[in-house]
Amino acid sequence: MSDLATASYLAQADNGSRLNKTLRPPFDAVRRFGARSIIMTTIAAVLLFVFLSPILLVVAVSFGEKIEGASWVWAFDPSNYARVFVGIGWPDEITLLYAYKLGYTLAYAVLGSLIAIAFAFPFTYFLSQCSRPVQAAWLVFILASLSMSEVFIVMGWDIMLSNRSGLPALFKATGVTEWLKETGWLAVLKDWGLANPRNVKFKTSQLATVLTMAYLVWPYAVILLYAPLSRIDRSMIEAARTMGAGSFTVMRTVIVPVVRIPVMGTLLLLFVYLLGAYVTVTYFAEPAHQTLPVSIYEAIRGATLNAPFGAAQAVVLLTTAGVFIFASLWLSRLAENRGR
Repeated sequence: MSDLATASYLAQADNGSRLNKTLRPPFDAVRRFGARSIIMTTIAAVLLFVFLSPILLVVAVSFGEKIEGASWVWAFDPSNYARVFVGIGWPDEITLLYAYKLGYTLAYAVLGSLIAIAFAFPFTYFLSQCSRPVQAAWLVFILASLSMSEVFIVMGWDIMLSNRSGLPALFKATGVTEWLKETGWLAVLKDWGLANPRNVKFKTSQLATVLTMAYLVWPYAVILLYAPLSRIDRSMIEAARTMGAGSFTVMRTVIVPVVRIPVMGTLLLLFVYLLGAYVTVTYFAEPAHQTLPVSIYEAIRGATLNAPFGAAQAVVLLTTAGVFIFASLWLSRLAENRGR
């Protein structure tokens, strides 16, 4: 190699070294921060965007202004929130129509969750004590039932509670209706809205609404409670029985304290799920006893077509659910601290 070629090669190598030094800082920063951290931060940012964007848009729409005979425009109008709590005629007139709908929403969700837990807890406890093949068979059946949609479940309950072909017809054919008339219970059921002068009836009623909602979430309760109930140390139960404790005492002093946190978490999850129940409420609840999600749908896609008012109801429902969840967690933690 000639001297000239050698000098040219050294010059190029020197330029390359300078270029590498120029590009090194960003790669060093990436190495220091960590590729894994960058990926996790990117995923978290995308999830936050996907999760928060719809909520922020609903909040922004809730302050919009409805144009009569047309759509709506962006604005800052808090009257939609006032209408939810005191009605559209406030301050001249106070109407609690939507406050009642919010109350029915919470009542149905609480009762449906409690009934589902009340039936799922003993069933799951005894299931956890069965043999493995029996447990597997039941779990497969329960997991398969999760594939049924709310529409399918409501259709089944509609047939079962139908006045012509369901339980009322069975009561009449077997003489139960006549026995209820003779004992006066039919009049009591009529006062509760569960009978007419001729026979019992379940549609439409709040009882049918709550029972259908409880059935809707019962499989979820079993699946969520199965793991904690299966991990209970059986030696603790045997020790309690050896000391003379009965079944109720064992359940109250050993089993329930061990699984109280999973039970509370399951209850909150079912409660949140049932807050948005729509098909069940529209089918089994009377119009005066329907919930806020039904009103939200009517405002956004139904006859009223008032998107800002529907968005305001959605924000109120979301805020109320959050308050209930945090209050439940706070009370649970307070009770746990007092129990120590």
